[in-house]
Amino acid sequence: MPASITLTSEQIDRFHRDGFLAIDRITEVEEVARLRAGFDRLFATRAGRERGKQFDLAGTDEEDRPAVLPQILDPVEFAPEFAQTQFRANALAIAQQLLGPEAERWFEHAILKPAGYGAATPWHQDEAHRNDPGVEYEQLSIWMPLQEANAANGCMQFIPRSHRGPVLEHHSPNNDPRVTALECIGAFDPAEAVLCPLPAGGATVHHCRTLHHAGPNVSATPRRAYIIAFRGKMRPAPAFAGYAWNTAKQTPAQARAEAWRKRGGAVAQGWRWAAGSTRRVIGKLRRAGGKVLRMMRSGRGRAKPGGG
Repeated sequence: MPASITLTSEQIDRFHRDGFLAIDRITEVEEVARLRAGFDRLFATRAGRERGKQFDLAGTDEEDRPAVLPQILDPVEFAPEFAQTQFRANALAIAQQLLGPEAERWFEHAILKPAGYGAATPWHQDEAHRNDPGVEYEQLSIWMPLQEANAANGCMQFIPRSHRGPVLEHHSPNNDPRVTALECIGAFDPAEAVLCPLPAGGATVHHCRTLHHAGPNVSATPRRAYIIAFRGKMRPAPAFAGYAWNTAKQTPAQARAEAWRKRGGAVAQGWRWAAGSTRRVIGKLRRAGGKVLRMMRSGRGRAKPGGG
């Protein structure tokens, strides 16, 4: 699906200056309605929970307690219709404008703040969640609400220009390693926060070092957000060893993911690894082919003749 949005030079400058950007519309209201229906179905059926992909982001994720901030990682795995959307095409186009043509989808997630008691998302920097030593890259996230997002239900808030500094100190909320979320405990001033209310189908774009937060949902309706993260070109970074606060995590979701990975024994694990490798190679070939087609359509490049 071709992109239908292009950032202006002023929007690009604003993102690089402030570390975030708000867009009134990234897709059409009809698509938002379809995504919302799929979103609600995934949470209602607890899709991905046995794999460790649905969990309580801000709570201890126990079976006998209602989740205060449920999240699903890579919801497209459980709702294939999410793979072909205008939102996804436009998000990729925005990421490539801001990170460069090598930008690619890194992961995605869906976050639900239940009506009346959905928990606040702690102040944090996305890069603090990284657990991939030895490499470096820029990352950004594109956050789209599937209904109006405002101060009452937990719209996004950002600290302008915080992306220009380092990754600050983080820890698990209440120092509880069972909680997946991270909370920034480094020095910053929440009073500098800029609220970004949005209509359904609007979007915010933020850099991986931009401090951000979303308040609790005290409204009478659920607050749904669909987020796709992109990364730019990867570079070796031998000095980067990861962040200590991530190694301390011992979450129920991690335990479920490990049990799911080991199911069926070593033979079954080997078969799944081989099948997954094949799918990844096919996916890379498809993405490469799609990039060539987009370049040809836009006139930015041409397919080169093969040599004999």
